[in-house]
Amino acid sequence: MSARFGRVIPAMVTPFAEDGSLDVDASVELAKWLIAQGSEGLVLTGTTGEGPTITDKEDWELWRAVSEAVTVPVIAGTTTNDTAHSIEQTIKAEEMGCDGILAVTPYYNRPSQEGLFEHFQAIARNTSLPVILYDIPVRSGRKIDSEVLLRLATETSNIVAVKDAAGNPAETAKVIRDAPAGFEVYSGDDGLTLPLLAVGAVGVISVAAHWCAGEHVAMFDAWEAGDAALAQKINTKLLESFDFESGDDAPNPVPTKAMLRTIGLRVGEPRLPMGPTPEGLEDRAREVYANLKK
Repeated sequence: MSARFGRVIPAMVTPFAEDGSLDVDASVELAKWLIAQGSEGLVLTGTTGEGPTITDKEDWELWRAVSEAVTVPVIAGTTTNDTAHSIEQTIKAEEMGCDGILAVTPYYNRPSQEGLFEHFQAIARNTSLPVILYDIPVRSGRKIDSEVLLRLATETSNIVAVKDAAGNPAETAKVIRDAPAGFEVYSGDDGLTLPLLAVGAVGVISVAAHWCAGEHVAMFDAWEAGDAALAQKINTKLLESFDFESGDDAPNPVPTKAMLRTIGLRVGEPRLPMGPTPEGLEDRAREVYANLKK
């Protein structure tokens, strides 16, 4: 099954200048570099892209600039826990030339399952863009029930995929079994990508692919060629990168920005409240990268 948005899709960090302002030129440069490394699509202004601390106008500027600069699918993280605001931003993403949107489960206000259904359906009905739902209960505080996920996939024609960060491949297998034809599952957890491929996922929206997109592509190629042993070997080599990408002292995207700085890319520091970068993190990034490339 081919992936409409690509198989390896970094959830791109958002570069900031030294004064903390959005660096659009560096964002375009990073997007092009990620594609050159093997990325097949891009997600902008998601969790890794620090979407919660980026203003609406900055969103629009970033979405337009990157969409105009690349030829791979560009997916915009347009939603919050406010349905009306999410609709407004989704409409702007379509105007800015994006190819799809990522719609995260509303966080903090913990709506009912019926509220989730109405929220996602309202967003989808106000755009012609394809919608990827983002199920991440560890951050949102609310799981999208499989029944609701399947209702959305069945009843709303442009809800076409889910980014699955729910951590339950057995339940995901049932969703894939029962979903309408063409509905896609993308791993939203790097460490579970290979297990999710085994139950029918088609791609990954990844953090670590910022620095190991080529290895991800090789793992997908091996899996699709029927070489499970090689896919497992590549996945094993990636485990250190997966462990590096987030932690209590350096939550995502702090490690990714540290890694990219060591590679020589202009990404700046994260905005508060994500920082500061712990001492020694860039040294650790160099070790992880060196081990990966051995």
